[in-house]
Amino acid sequence: MLIDRPLYYDQIKPFIDKPVVKILTGIRRSGKSSILALIQEQLKKDAIKDEQIIAINFEVMEYFELRDFRHLYAYLRSRIDPLEGKAYLFLDEVQLVNRWEEVVNSLLSEGKSDLYITGSNSALLATEISTLLTGRYVHLQIHTLSLVEVAQFRDQAIDRELLWLYIRRGGFPMIHREAYTESGGYTLVNDIYNSILLNDVVERYAIRDVDLLKRVMSFVADSIGSPISVNRITRYFKSQQRNVDFSTIHSYLEAVSSAFLIHKVRRYDVQGRSLLGSQEKYYLADVAILHAMLGYRDQHLPGVLENIIYLELMRRGFEVYVGKVGETEIDFIATRRGEKRYIQVAYRLEAKETVLREVAPLLAIRDAWPKYVVTMESPFGDVVEGVRFVGLLSFLTDEGW
Repeated sequence: MLIDRPLYYDQIKPFIDKPVVKILTGIRRSGKSSILALIQEQLKKDAIKDEQIIAINFEVMEYFELRDFRHLYAYLRSRIDPLEGKAYLFLDEVQLVNRWEEVVNSLLSEGKSDLYITGSNSALLATEISTLLTGRYVHLQIHTLSLVEVAQFRDQAIDRELLWLYIRRGGFPMIHREAYTESGGYTLVNDIYNSILLNDVVERYAIRDVDLLKRVMSFVADSIGSPISVNRITRYFKSQQRNVDFSTIHSYLEAVSSAFLIHKVRRYDVQGRSLLGSQEKYYLADVAILHAMLGYRDQHLPGVLENIIYLELMRRGFEVYVGKVGETEIDFIATRRGEKRYIQVAYRLEAKETVLREVAPLLAIRDAWPKYVVTMESPFGDVVEGVRFVGLLSFLTDEGW
C-alpha cells in the first residue's frame, strides 16, 4: 500500500503538466519510486488514461535493453505516437541509461510528454546535463522518512517512545512498513548500504581498493558530528601503518557523496562572512546506516542527534552550513529564502558549564536572526538571553522553529 508523502508531492504538484523535467534524486530506498507511483495514482484520479502513463524502472531486468539510449528513444516513441493526448513518462533510476539526457531533451522539445525522472547519483545533475536542460527542469532531493512521516507509516502517535525508535532505527521506509525487529532492520539497512557501495560507488568509479573504501566510510561514520579533513583521515591511516595519499581519500569521499551515502557540510565564518575550505563535517543519509555499520552505541548519540537535525533542516528546504565564530563553532547555520537560523545541538544540558559552552557562540553573533539550542529534553521553558531552548521532539514536529 502506498502511503502519501505530501512533503514532496506538494512541491511537485505545481509542475505537473508543465514543460519542465521533474528530477528526483536521493539515496536508494529513500522512497523515490513510491513518490512516482503516488503521482501516477493522482493522474489516474484526474482522468488520465492508463495508456498515457508510461513507467520504466531501469533496475528491472525487463527493461535492461532500454539502457541503450537509442532503444529507449525508439521504444518511447512507439508508445507515444499512437496516443491522442499527452504521454506521462516516469523513468526510474535513469542514470543507468547511457546518454539518457539526450533522450529526455529530445522528448521535452517534441512537446508531447510530461517527464518525471529519478536517480541515485548526483552526477544526474552534472554540469553538461544542467546546460542541456537549462531552465527546463526542477530538482527535488528526496530523503528518508522524517519523524512525522514515520508516525504516519507506522500509524503510531508521536511521543518519546517513537522518537527513541526513530533515533535507533532511522527513516528508511521499508523498515517502518513491516514489523521488523531492530536487528532485522539493521540487516536490511546493511544490505542497502553494501549494495550502494558496490553498485553506485565501486563499479561506477572503478575503485580497486574496496577494503580501504569501507574503512574510510567507517571512519566518517564513527566521526559524525566532528570536523573532518582529508588530511586528518590520511594521517589516521598512516598511524595504522597503511600508506594512502591525499588524492585517493579525496576521490573516495567524493564518490560516496555522489551516491548520497554521505553529505558534506561546509564551514561558514560568521565574522568574516565567507566559506572556509577545510574541516567540513559529514553526515550520513540516514542514522540507521551508522548503527548497521558499527552497531548501536550510546557514545554516538550526540552525533546522531546532529545528523537527525541536519536531515530535518534539509527536508524543510534550508541550505545548511557549519558555523565558525572566532575559535568557537556553531553546529548549524541554516538559510532559506532570505531567512536564517543558528542552531546548537546538545544531547544533555545537565551542568551549568555545558549550558554556558553551548550558548556562548550564539551570544557572540550580533544579528537578530533566531538562535536555538536543541537538546533531547530542554531544561528551560523559554528564551535565555535571546537563545531559545527546544526539545528534539518539539523541533522535529513543529516546522515553525
